[in-house]
Amino acid sequence: MIREEIILRFVPLVYFVLGRLGLSRSLGADYEDATSQGLMGLIEAVDHYDPGFGTQFSTYATVRIRGRVLDHLRSLDWLSRAARRRTRTVQEATNILWNQLGRAPTDEELANHLHLELPALQQALVDASRVIFSLDTLVETDGEGDTSLHEMLADQRQLDPSDAFDEQDLKSRMMATIKMLPDREQLVLSLYYYEELTLKEIGAVLQVSESRVCQLHARAIMSLRATLSQGTAEPKDTSEQSLERIS
Repeated sequence: MIREEIILRFVPLVYFVLGRLGLSRSLGADYEDATSQGLMGLIEAVDHYDPGFGTQFSTYATVRIRGRVLDHLRSLDWLSRAARRRTRTVQEATNILWNQLGRAPTDEELANHLHLELPALQQALVDASRVIFSLDTLVETDGEGDTSLHEMLADQRQLDPSDAFDEQDLKSRMMATIKMLPDREQLVLSLYYYEELTLKEIGAVLQVSESRVCQLHARAIMSLRATLSQGTAEPKDTSEQSLERIS
């Protein structure tokens, strides 16, 4: 009885996670399938939660729900190969223009560089936002198959001085880079990663569509990747994962 009560109490958390991932009811059957997967993640969280680890249930459940939904979307090949290629092309263009301009390129500058119409670029940014979200759970490895981020993480209770230094350096560089972004992109990052609003809620704050918020989020993350990779090896963590960690 208590188990069922806990599940029912935290059902809204499933919809919150879906909103954070940019999934809306407009997706129809796909949204319902994602909801079902989220509920399965919630049930798994209830069955496997151990308060002895000192983590709040809502935090633990969010991770399980998010992972279950993203694994499901990935299994469906959420984006076509063409869309993923466009995303990589936009990222490469962002890197080039950051080097040339010393600042974040505008939509118009990106479109001109890629010889795209503005609507085509904006759709590519929406696709990029979905790719970014899908990287939160699984990352590609040099070997066969993929591995989960949890499998790559060291014991959080074990302090490694070199890791602490690297993290502080990454945080400092990220903060400096964020300050170089356009005000609206800074606000999107703040509302998403620090205030933990959904994309729909951010759209309401900015008085723009949810799709536009996806575009702004994608541009901000691409800019962070472009600047953080300049002169260094590609960061171990994607920029959005680092934002989650230092928030």
